[in-house]
Amino acid sequence: MNWAVKRFYAAADIRPVEDGFAITLDGRIVKTPDGARLVVPTHDLAGAIAAEWAAQEKTVRPDTMPLARLAVAAIDQVCPDRRAVVDHLLAYIGTDLVCYRADSPADLVARQEAAWRPLLDWTNAACGASFVVTTGVMPVAQPPATKLALEAAIEPFDDMEIAALASTTKATGSVVVAMALAAGCIDAEEAFAAAMVDELFQMERWGEDAEAAARRQILRREIRAAARFFDLVR
Repeated sequence: MNWAVKRFYAAADIRPVEDGFAITLDGRIVKTPDGARLVVPTHDLAGAIAAEWAAQEKTVRPDTMPLARLAVAAIDQVCPDRRAVVDHLLAYIGTDLVCYRADSPADLVARQEAAWRPLLDWTNAACGASFVVTTGVMPVAQPPATKLALEAAIEPFDDMEIAALASTTKATGSVVVAMALAAGCIDAEEAFAAAMVDELFQMERWGEDAEAAARRQILRREIRAAARFFDLVR
C-alpha cells in the first residue's frame, strides 16, 4: 500500500462473505495492490479497517491506515508464500536484540538485563526456546533447537497473525519481543520500551534528537497497531 490517491468514495463499510468479512467502498469490495479481495476473518477487524478508510479526507494516506496495511501484507505477502515470511522471521534468531548486551556502563547493563531477561525466560518457558546471550556485536550462534522450538510456536499462527508478527519483529529487531507481544505476555508500551532500552539510555545521557524522536513515534505507532491487530483478528 505504498500509494496515495484522491479520495474516490463516499462510504466505507463491511460485508459478510463466505470466507470472512470484506471491506467495501460504496458497496464494492476493496482490492489489494495485487488484486485480491480485502477480506479479514473477524467482524471487529473488518470494522476497524473500514473505519480507517472512512477517516480518510481528501487524500487516501496508507500511512494512517496501519490495520489495513497489515491485512494487505497478510493477503499479498504471507498467503502466497508463508514459508518465505516465516523463514525471514526465524532469521532474526541470530541477531535478536535481546541477546546482545553492553559490557558497560553498569546502569545500562542493568537496564538491559531487567528489560530483556524476563522476555528470554518467558520464551524458554512458553516456547521451549533457549537463547544464548553475549556482549558486544559479534554474531553468536544460537542452538539449532531454538529455531525448531520457535518455528513450532509460530506454526499455529494464521496468516493475519504472521503479518503482525513480522511487522513487530522488523520494528523491534526482536522475534522474542514480537512473540511476547503476540502472546499477550507484554503490551504495546512494554514492547516499545524493550526495543528502545539502548536508545532511551543514550537520550538520557546526551539529550533529545528530533530525528530520533520522530523515528521512535513511528515505531510506537507500528507496535501499537500490531498489538491491536492481534486483538482484533482473534
